[in-house]
Amino acid sequence: MRLWLFLRLWSALWHLGLPVVLVYLWWRGRKDAIYARHLGERFGRYGNGLPGAVWVHAVSLGEMRSAVPLVRALLDRGDKVVTTHFTPAGRREAARVFAADIAQGRMRVVWVPFETSWAYAGFFRAFRPVAGLVMEIEIWPRMIFAARRAGVPLFMCNAQYPTKSMARDEGFPLRHALMRGFAGAFVKSDLQAERFASVGVDNVEVTGELRFDQPIPPAQLAAAAVVRPWLAGERAVVTFASVVEGEDAIYLEAIEAALAAGGARPFFVYVPRKPERFDEVAAMIAARGLKALRRSEILDAALVPLGAPVAADILLGDSLGEMYFYIALSGGVVTGGGFTPKGAHNIIEPLALKCPVIVGPEVHTIEYPATEAIEAGVCLRVETPEALRQALGPDGWAGPTAEEIEDFFAEHAGATARTIEALDRQLTSR
Repeated sequence: MRLWLFLRLWSALWHLGLPVVLVYLWWRGRKDAIYARHLGERFGRYGNGLPGAVWVHAVSLGEMRSAVPLVRALLDRGDKVVTTHFTPAGRREAARVFAADIAQGRMRVVWVPFETSWAYAGFFRAFRPVAGLVMEIEIWPRMIFAARRAGVPLFMCNAQYPTKSMARDEGFPLRHALMRGFAGAFVKSDLQAERFASVGVDNVEVTGELRFDQPIPPAQLAAAAVVRPWLAGERAVVTFASVVEGEDAIYLEAIEAALAAGGARPFFVYVPRKPERFDEVAAMIAARGLKALRRSEILDAALVPLGAPVAADILLGDSLGEMYFYIALSGGVVTGGGFTPKGAHNIIEPLALKCPVIVGPEVHTIEYPATEAIEAGVCLRVETPEALRQALGPDGWAGPTAEEIEDFFAEHAGATARTIEALDRQLTSR
């Protein structure tokens, strides 16, 4: 009864709030026009559908990148795929990576419908998916129950239930009821399986972390091999990856300390998480008297150097989709987000390139594989800014060997195959 009342209230709020949502999309569309395009899709109007597709919901860029190996494997075995997104970043990534498959009519990339029963009814009429896979842990009530009504088994995929989320949900048991509306969950680890099972989710299978299977763009690695000596010579290079608002002062102070420590001066690559922060971060660096170069000014679109090298201590990564290039420049990575309550970002990309990785104290967002990586010694968790400065100093963290990282990575790879096997098993058993 409580769940029924909640769903009615949820629907009422969405219907009343639709004008606000439309104004938001219009406002965001002033800066990024794609927000306001294909608006009919958000109302469940998709034109030519793709009946019988596997539906993959990847709300934004991070979720889409984790879905790439899975979508590739589904397409390669002959499945049709439709991906849904809420943000332009996720949609653009899907359209870029799978452009050939889209052109061949084997895949569609569309907006997820608004949280209304009639918008989802339009989506299910157009695509009649054989199953749905919701990347990470996206709990959208109308999505869950519209899928059930349409007879589409909907699974959480690459899922984890972070400690902080569990603590929050103790005061909101309806969230557990919503989770139980899924047909099952494909989760990252045994610990995560126990957590989902503890709140009553059925059909939980441990499939691992899909990001371990992400393809690495060879062109970015080749470009880094050329740019690194041109940019930094023989200096050790450290990359700060996916830095978020609120932690720049901590990281820039660590950079200043490392440059002032004496001995060989390291070189730093600094990559903000969001493009709207590029100019702001450039101003912060300049205000500290640090000499920085911008990727957009010293490299062309193909990552080829423009002109002669210029002496500097920092490369500001003011581009999107080139994280493997920035990591490949370095011998060690500090992953951003860990010094904010929102939590650290992905550590798998550095490990894929055999780079030791440092994270801040907040790792609840990447509980798996951070816990395992820290225990294996391939990741260092620093609790304070001072500990970070020490770790980056001349007598700081030595880090693991490349072989140790490779062994850890191999142990945790293979989630794509396990996920497809689990999906087939679940669909066969229905």
